[in-house]
Amino acid sequence: MVGFAPLTSRGAHSFRAVTVPELTQQIFDPKNMMAASDFRNGRYLTCSAIYRGKVSMKEVEDQIRNVQNKNTAYFVEWIPNNVQTALCSIPPRGLKMSSTFVGNSTSIQELFKRVGDQFTAMFRRKAFLH
Repeated sequence: MVGFAPLTSRGAHSFRAVTVPELTQQIFDPKNMMAASDFRNGRYLTCSAIYRGKVSMKEVEDQIRNVQNKNTAYFVEWIPNNVQTALCSIPPRGLKMSSTFVGNSTSIQELFKRVGDQFTAMFRRKAFLH
């Protein structure tokens, strides 16, 4: 699963300042994921959070640890330190800071099941077959 923050309109960037806690909260939000899958229906095996801009690594680590401690049920316990963080001091064009999330979650199975069910329904009707 892939997520990005902040997801705001191009015109709103100049009016809204984001912080590291806000970015961290947004990248774990199902509404900011690029796949229609809710992580609360599964567990994260591993994930990576990449921050860009003028960000303190200590603040990033504290926020990630805070998210892990609050949501221990959504992370597997048999992989210690399963969240990796990275920092690039050059911000993306047009933003002061941003964050990208890449996660390996068991909740992706609901997306595959939904696509499989839709395919089966279309194949049963012989839709789009020539």
